[in-house]
Amino acid sequence: MNLNNLFQNFCNKNNLEINAYQLTIVNKIESFYTSNFNKSIFKKFFLKNNSKKVFYLHGGVGVGKTMILNFFFDLVEKKKLRLHFNEFMLSFHDFVHQRKEKNEENIINQFVKDLKSKTELIYFDEFQVTNIVDAMILGKLFEQIFNENIQIILTSNTRISELYKDGLQRDQFKPFIKIMEKQSIECELKIEDDYRKSNDNQKQRYFYPLNQETNFKINKFFRTITKGKNHSPKIINVKGRDFKIENFYEGVVRFNFNDLCSQNLGAEDYLEIIKNSKFITIDHIPQFNDINSNQQHRFITLIDVIYDKNIPLAVTAEQNIDQFTSSRLLQNPFKRTVSRLYELTSVEKN
Repeated sequence: MNLNNLFQNFCNKNNLEINAYQLTIVNKIESFYTSNFNKSIFKKFFLKNNSKKVFYLHGGVGVGKTMILNFFFDLVEKKKLRLHFNEFMLSFHDFVHQRKEKNEENIINQFVKDLKSKTELIYFDEFQVTNIVDAMILGKLFEQIFNENIQIILTSNTRISELYKDGLQRDQFKPFIKIMEKQSIECELKIEDDYRKSNDNQKQRYFYPLNQETNFKINKFFRTITKGKNHSPKIINVKGRDFKIENFYEGVVRFNFNDLCSQNLGAEDYLEIIKNSKFITIDHIPQFNDINSNQQHRFITLIDVIYDKNIPLAVTAEQNIDQFTSSRLLQNPFKRTVSRLYELTSVEKN
């Protein structure tokens, strides 16, 4: 049975709409990775298709990119890793920190060889580059990954040519773009509607506007989900930095937006917070603009981490979810954030 049939069976079994655009992408994945194979389409994966190391799937939010590559990744019978890109880069920086190696090329080689011992395939969902430190290192890092014949599949909202667009010192990032364009099969997935916003997946834990009535509703909701749970504030430590979770009820946690996004926190901190969380409530999410773009950037990272770890969410905000504004620089990645808010605040995310 070919991958197309497997995917259609998967959609039927899970009551998912079968979309022609998605089937086209599935066919391209199968064609790319399985040409000249006589056995199972996942047997000896990548063996005869090593001229291109990356399957790069981009498109708008909510079109089904992640669903398709999740389906594909689950079937691959190889050593494999599914990583949030922030986690991956944090693991690299930790590797560098632990060895205190001054020779950049040497430390990259060591890191990639260690990576090679663990995996033959890496899956990055929602790949994006926003950090200048990461932007400067990615060219050499990925070049060595490709030299070690580690394969990558990834989704992104952005074409390769537009990665890190308008970022600081982007000229130094262009070698990475050239490497990716050379090594990638780049495909775009199009669809008219964001499935996350369908009538079957309406937001249920998104409370607005910020007024007394909304405050009453979210307080009542939080009392309900923490009933019978022990309230014990928790302190987590990230590389010597303490962060206190005041409203901690056996993994059910509640924050004010400023607690998470107006402090000097990043992906590493959010990952540690999420490790201790089963359900998250965030109060007072504001509108975003060029003035509070730093807070917006942290919020984007936070939602990415929450989504990647599949943690249900309740929020209060100034406005309806469809009415969020954005800083100019972050308009594109923020579209993904808004779409993920739809899904994370759905009652299906329990």
